[in-house]
Amino acid sequence: MDLKDLTTEIKTLAQSLLKDESYFVVDVVASFKGNPGKVLVIVDGDKGIGIDDCADLSRDLSKALDETNLIAGAFNLEVSTPGLDQPLKLKRQYVKNIGRNVRVRQADKTEEGKLTAVDESGIQLTQTIGSGKKKEEKTIEIPFDKIDKTIVLVSFK
Repeated sequence: MDLKDLTTEIKTLAQSLLKDESYFVVDVVASFKGNPGKVLVIVDGDKGIGIDDCADLSRDLSKALDETNLIAGAFNLEVSTPGLDQPLKLKRQYVKNIGRNVRVRQADKTEEGKLTAVDESGIQLTQTIGSGKKKEEKTIEIPFDKIDKTIVLVSFK
């Protein structure tokens, strides 16, 4: 089984083991260049996910991987939530972050603004232009197929 098929299998298995349907697997990254290999499962929830839920999934997934023999040899399993530096990958993550400021990189430009809406085809950003009495808001729409990378911007206000 090639690495892509393996990560797809692990993602499906991990999703089936999540106890709350508001939780979802964002990504699975596997590397077997070192010994032991490493499998990283990134999970999130529509309203966030707690450390206990990550630990439960780690235990359940470890047991299931051992039983199914999907991975030959030793490996380290890590279950984590996406960090602030991780790009949004799934529509559910965009929905979860409505109201937050984001930076959206496209092939030809980068846009920043408040994520105000998400639909099947893309996202909507509201940008504030100017300041004082000349301040105005502009809304732009960006289709998902034009997005290379979206990062949530952290504000310490």
